[in-house]
Amino acid sequence: MGGPGSELHSLMPSRYGTPAALPDRSTMAQLARQTVAMVLAGGRGSRLGPLTEWRAKPAVPFGGKFKIIDFALSNCLNSGIRRIGIATQYQSHGLIHHVQRGWSFLDGRFNEFIELLPAQQSNDATSDWYKGTADAVYQNIEVLRRHDPRLVLVLAGDHIYKQDYARMLFEHVDRGADMTVGCVEVPVEEAAGQLGVMEVDAEYRVQGFEEKPAKPRTMPGRSDTALASMGIYIFNAAFLYDSLAEDALATQSTHDFGHDLIPKFIQGGARVFAHRLRDSCTQLNEGRTYWRDVGTVDAFWEANLELTAVSPALNLYDQSWPIWTFQEQLPPAKFVFDLDGRRGAAVDSMVSGGCIVSGSTIRHSLLFSNVRVHSYCTIHEAVILPEVEIGRGAMLSRVVIDQGTRIPAGLCAGLDPEEDRKRFHVTEKGITLITPAMLGQRLHHLH
Repeated sequence: MGGPGSELHSLMPSRYGTPAALPDRSTMAQLARQTVAMVLAGGRGSRLGPLTEWRAKPAVPFGGKFKIIDFALSNCLNSGIRRIGIATQYQSHGLIHHVQRGWSFLDGRFNEFIELLPAQQSNDATSDWYKGTADAVYQNIEVLRRHDPRLVLVLAGDHIYKQDYARMLFEHVDRGADMTVGCVEVPVEEAAGQLGVMEVDAEYRVQGFEEKPAKPRTMPGRSDTALASMGIYIFNAAFLYDSLAEDALATQSTHDFGHDLIPKFIQGGARVFAHRLRDSCTQLNEGRTYWRDVGTVDAFWEANLELTAVSPALNLYDQSWPIWTFQEQLPPAKFVFDLDGRRGAAVDSMVSGGCIVSGSTIRHSLLFSNVRVHSYCTIHEAVILPEVEIGRGAMLSRVVIDQGTRIPAGLCAGLDPEEDRKRFHVTEKGITLITPAMLGQRLHHLH
């Protein structure tokens, strides 16, 4: 099987960015079985500040009980891709621990696996820490060759979204592409200076790429919309191997797909196409396109609190596309007391297993696992990570509380940003982040 003349290519009229009938599911399943996914999970995520001081960004908790990486891994499993490598690097212990506990159910007897691929030294004198996204894949090229995939799916492990990769795989083959870039449509002002932007023609063949341009190019016929790269790439395996080997010898390269390889492919005439996220999630998430880069504390806080809405943009309750993770054996959440002016309750909030809310009312907030809230607290618009204890009478608003923090009784935070800046981390939008270290508490191991 190969390019435009293959039997797979003939199964569906070429879409070229136009909605078309769903491809045959059995064909998509076949392509998924011929694919190895490489999840790039070594990033530090420095814009998250203290949240990534002791953990890699993909290991940051999200959504009450998950880790960020669970979304990319769940998309793989739900898409039928069960051969997955995870390239790790920065502060990888917590991420490795999570994957070992929560993702060990794949069965090698059926050629299913998740392999952890830490950056490492080898006999090759040029080997080092991963220098860029392309180098991370190149340093594991022998792992890919050993599994002999037809297609390689390269994913960022630090975004929140749902996507059926099998549909993207089908479109890649249908177009006879060498490379396909997963893209999301965003307002021009949102892309400016923030996202890599693809320039495409009417058939969605990529004509140019700009990394975080001040004035992004718009989509054909959409003067207010840009096509932003999601950091998701599909390659024909042979094309990828040759390209990575050539890039590894280029002394001026930064060894990054976006910065170096995609522009080179375009200039060299390779068949590079853009795939819109909307085309591979029409039957997911109630038909709504959802993609979040939770790369800042503000974005992290906003994306978590979005989940508490009556009809959130991301549906975590969809049993047809579950988000898998490590399932701790925890008791149900408990709310106690309704007397003496105190009531244990949560309104417009999500509360995870193992939590006890004692005589306090939580409003428009998200509590992760094993949180303890003592009486007479006022908590509003708070994202509280696992194993936090909040002392009696605390007042918290517009805050993120890091894992394991013990909030002293009577502490006020999120009410006066200027006062908070004296001891906590306060973002541009006035969100207060509190970690154990900021309160002089001993740092503990982060799971």
